[in-house]
Amino acid sequence: MHIKEEFIFEKIIEKSRFICYLNYCPDETFFKEYLNQIKKKHYDATHVCSACIIDNIKRSNDDNEPSGTAGIPILSALENNNLNHTLAIVVRYFGGIKLGTGGLIRAYGGTTNEAIKSTKIYDFINYQKYQLVLDYSLSNKIDYFLSTNTIILSKEYQEEVTYIFLCNDNNILDKINEYTKGNKLIHQGEEYIEVMI
Repeated sequence: MHIKEEFIFEKIIEKSRFICYLNYCPDETFFKEYLNQIKKKHYDATHVCSACIIDNIKRSNDDNEPSGTAGIPILSALENNNLNHTLAIVVRYFGGIKLGTGGLIRAYGGTTNEAIKSTKIYDFINYQKYQLVLDYSLSNKIDYFLSTNTIILSKEYQEEVTYIFLCNDNNILDKINEYTKGNKLIHQGEEYIEVMI
């Protein structure tokens, strides 16, 4: 699961202003470049703390907050929400009230978690791709079923009707075989589709 595009969330905690940036992160180069952009944008901030997950790579940075009070809580929020290829940067403008170790952990982790809950999360779902060729007499019966239970990529009318569709449920494939009196389903490979969850 991942964030698809930049999302910004802001929260005031004990007069300190916390701004969380979430974004899709394809690689470490992007993470470093994006972090530099945020640091330039918020050059006057007290701290710019960060974390990212890119497959097996996990990075976090406290940016001079006490060790373990910012970067790790941000990273934990990403992990706890099962995010991958996602970065989180939390900018802090100090408001004059010290939060203490526990308060900082709750502030950084909590702000990141609230930001994640407030944005759209996407995932890639693996679908199998099929071709089905039918008589016109059978296509009327199957058309509605396919349109409500699969993702139809194309429908071609020639001597027969040819459907190309995506499906990831064997029960639906069994029903299609029943409805079409055993017309051959031809497996054409697999596709990953990005969907909002």
